[in-house]
Amino acid sequence: MKILIVLTSHDQLGDTGKKTGFWLEELAAPYYVLKDAGAEITLASPKGGQPPLDPKSDLPENQTELTKRFYTDTAAQAELAKTKKLADVFADDFDAVFYPGGHGPMWDMPDNATSIALIEAFVKSDKPVVAVCHAPVALVNVRGKNGEYLIKGKRVTGFTNAEEEAVGLTAIVPFLLEDRLKERGGIYSKTDNWISYIQVDGKLVTGQNPASSEPAAKELLKLLRSV
Repeated sequence: MKILIVLTSHDQLGDTGKKTGFWLEELAAPYYVLKDAGAEITLASPKGGQPPLDPKSDLPENQTELTKRFYTDTAAQAELAKTKKLADVFADDFDAVFYPGGHGPMWDMPDNATSIALIEAFVKSDKPVVAVCHAPVALVNVRGKNGEYLIKGKRVTGFTNAEEEAVGLTAIVPFLLEDRLKERGGIYSKTDNWISYIQVDGKLVTGQNPASSEPAAKELLKLLRSV
């Protein structure tokens, strides 16, 4: 199993002067779920190199056993420091793609032509596409095989309006992800704030929040093993 994990390169939280990036748990959890199952993982980001970590995901209350493991894993840290440029990776070389969230993707993923083309290539090849928390924003302008928006008529989830309100960033993000997923025709559903929740529709897997990243990776394994 060869899995591509695509991280954000965006580190500015709107015009607040605060930093953002990818959410650590949403990388660490799938990284080890997949790696421990024997998968070969490649990390990529729009700009390549070291992607920005959302500093809030680094706070003690947001640590898990897997984030702690990631910090002490010198090989994983070395891979993270030199992610491949998104333009240099191709769907043909992988069995699936996984997009972790964090607020960063809200800025550098929705209109990213390279990312859109990459996801469309995975979809065209009938390979799994997974996105959790804010990362389903990478799907909002992707087209399916029929030329319609990929998520139109598909069961999806993602970071909720209530969760955005809870972190006080409703007025900072470019748009609310829940609203945009619905606007694109997604059959959007959710659960309570911070509770693990995923949706699987064919080869498309989406997760609501950080707690959903590990279950989403396990669903990806099921899809890959059923091939």
